Amino acid sequence: QVQLVESGGGLVQPGESLRLSCAASGIIYRIRNMGWYRQAPGNERELVADITGGGITNYADPVKGRFTISRDNHKNTVYLQMNGLKPEDTTVYYCKMISGWTTTWGQGTQVTVSS
Repeated sequence: QVQLVESGGGLVQPGESLRLSCAASGIIYRIRNMGWYRQAPGNERELVADITGGGITNYADPVKGRFTISRDNHKNTVYLQMNGLKPEDTTVYYCKMISGWTTTWGQGTQVTVSS
């Protein structure tokens, strides 16, 4: 079975940076899309950024110009470089992968931005 493992979260002050990683393992047919989502308490998960199998990226308006999504195809890993972090970015970030016809979610990694 496919498994996603996220890492890189932590506690930083406003204006600092973090880099999240999401590594996929198991039986992977073909990655169609990988993305990062975040979920505030009581809300639905919202897209932060994603990247298609063809390398096309998409970003939510609040993170444009600050976050960058990238991938390492050899490692089946996607990254989220988060610069200029704000307290509003504080929440759990989840990785999602669509491989073949299957969607897989990671367990999430906590990002806390506090002064």
